[in-house]
Amino acid sequence: VQLVGSGGGLVQPGGSLRLSCAASGFTFSSYVMSWYRQAPGKERELVATISSAGGSTNYPDSVKGRFTISRDNAKNTVYLQMNSLKPEDTAVYYCMSGTYYRGSYYPALTYWGQGTQVTVSS
Repeated sequence: VQLVGSGGGLVQPGGSLRLSCAASGFTFSSYVMSWYRQAPGKERELVATISSAGGSTNYPDSVKGRFTISRDNAKNTVYLQMNSLKPEDTAVYYCMSGTYYRGSYYPALTYWGQGTQVTVSS
């Protein structure tokens, strides 16, 4: 199983980035996919989920209206479009497969990979 993220980088406040995550080794279209982030000294935070067919998405208030998650099941790829970026969005971003159970999202994997660094700074 592999989840390989890309697209991170350095961007000025107010700018945009699009992250991609290529999945392999499992039935991508069967899983709810997600993006998490972890800033230095902070716990990992769930920032977006998308249902297996792509028809339903969820975001916390901290990114709602600025981030958009999407997926292409034909390409086994999930995306995160990030607009109006703020310095507090600076973190390592990880994609993950998982499932919802009783209203909570649970990662399917224990290995998170290296993630992709996003730095928002002037």
